[in-house]
Amino acid sequence: MLKDHEAPDFILYAQHGWADNAQAIAQLAQAIATPKTRIITPDLGWWRTWLRIEPLIEQVEQTAIEAFSHHPETPVRIIGHSMGGLIWLEVLSRHPEWWPQIESLVLIASPIGGADIARIIDPLGIGIGIARDLGINRREMAQLIAQAIPTLGIAGNIDQGSDGTITVETTKFDYGSSIILPNLPHATLKNHPQVVESIRNFWANPVIIQPKVADFASVLIQRLRSLPGMTDGHWRNFSSSKKYVTLENGLTIRTWKNPLQIEHVFLANREGLCLYSGFVGWLHVAQLRDNLEGIKREYGQS
Repeated sequence: MLKDHEAPDFILYAQHGWADNAQAIAQLAQAIATPKTRIITPDLGWWRTWLRIEPLIEQVEQTAIEAFSHHPETPVRIIGHSMGGLIWLEVLSRHPEWWPQIESLVLIASPIGGADIARIIDPLGIGIGIARDLGINRREMAQLIAQAIPTLGIAGNIDQGSDGTITVETTKFDYGSSIILPNLPHATLKNHPQVVESIRNFWANPVIIQPKVADFASVLIQRLRSLPGMTDGHWRNFSSSKKYVTLENGLTIRTWKNPLQIEHVFLANREGLCLYSGFVGWLHVAQLRDNLEGIKREYGQS
């Protein structure tokens, strides 16, 4: 245990997420810390995590300001589970002056592209509790940070595309390393031996991943993601979708509507494996259809 007069080898921030407290994430931090690590695990208050994210961001930011002022040269490592990762993306985006001091950022089951369940609860973004804030797409923010700070995204997959709460698709971003852990649900990911091992391995070799040269599939995924109202979706309904058009290289775009008539779109490779899943709300259906027709005209093979 670090004594008051000792200088820490590094500061470890570990931030819990929505509908949670700091207990489990603190246990994770203790499992991967050294005896000389200073661990900081702000407890945001279970009920406050249901309201708005801005006060939570400000609380974590203030805690970090104080720690950076007391340890201006000590290396920093950051871990965030679920919304905790989003909070740290927001804090870091406001303080790029801290970036050179940060050795690594680990985002565990964080909905970088926006949580699909949040978009379902608050489809118009009018502010139904925390759903409005969790549905925001922060992928560009994450990618900007990941170009400067080695970043790892960890996702769980228990049902062909999600950890039961957050889809695998929404955890993805460029410049970061990525790990998908099967059979680990959302809550379990905040403190599990496989997560501990993954973080330790990343800490041993924290790197910034340069994106591969964009192929046709990557271009199409980016085009779909950029459509107004698009939210990264679950893969599970891919098998129920119908082919909309066959494209170059045997890629296919497929579509499906759920019982609420929410439009889903999938991109599959020539082997029939799902490469991307997303959906739009009722307000953006016409724009989705127009864009799909545009893709069909430009690249359609049949």
